[in-house]
Amino acid sequence: MSSSRVSEMTLIRPDWPAPSNIRAVCTTRLGGVSMPPWASMNLAAHVGDVPAHVAENRLGLARACKLPTEAFGWLNQVHGTDVVCLPSAATANIPDADASWTQAPNIACTILTADCLPVILCDHDGATVAAAHAGWRSLSSGILEKLVSEMGAPSNTLMAWLGPAIGPEAFEVGPEVKAAFMAHDPEAEIAFSSVGAREGHYMADIYLLARQRLQKMGVAKLYGGGFCTVTDKQRFYSYRRDGKTGRMATAIWKI
Repeated sequence: MSSSRVSEMTLIRPDWPAPSNIRAVCTTRLGGVSMPPWASMNLAAHVGDVPAHVAENRLGLARACKLPTEAFGWLNQVHGTDVVCLPSAATANIPDADASWTQAPNIACTILTADCLPVILCDHDGATVAAAHAGWRSLSSGILEKLVSEMGAPSNTLMAWLGPAIGPEAFEVGPEVKAAFMAHDPEAEIAFSSVGAREGHYMADIYLLARQRLQKMGVAKLYGGGFCTVTDKQRFYSYRRDGKTGRMATAIWKI
């Protein structure tokens, strides 16, 4: 990728008090080589984009992060609750999982999204990092609880940052979504509102739902949120808005 392409790349860097050895970025749709409808910084290989364009975009991300391309722990995300520890024994075959964690340096736990919620975590010593693909199915099924458990660090030593996702004024869901969260915790009801939704539907706040889950586990230091991938068309991909589209990446690693 040319230096001009790299300079055009727009990265969001989390505003959180992570230890000095922690690095994290979230890409936007800007600064890559993909053509419409994936324009332009698509990082997903499974959405129909030209493979060479995806490879060039990934190379540009690696250079911007000052990491080798093989440092990124890509996952085959399936909206489940499987968690892998990186580097995985299945590195040659991308693992089916929706979260990853590591204590190895210069290995980036990486999540692809285009409306679902990316959540990254680290401990206050900078020893462990993790990332989760927290769409409503994974979130309601316990992906964050399972990830925190597998990280092994006491939850009160963790902090989390919530990356760009569909905002509460754009995320209309059916009653089954509300029921799935309510079955786990009746307090989830405050994350659902009938205002602005079709009859029998609700507007859901996935940021609040994730914060509730994290707080219940004792993760009190929570940052990020406040984005909306649907309404911010210039910066973000949105599957709900566009259907055929690209994916952003959220990555975290330690040095």
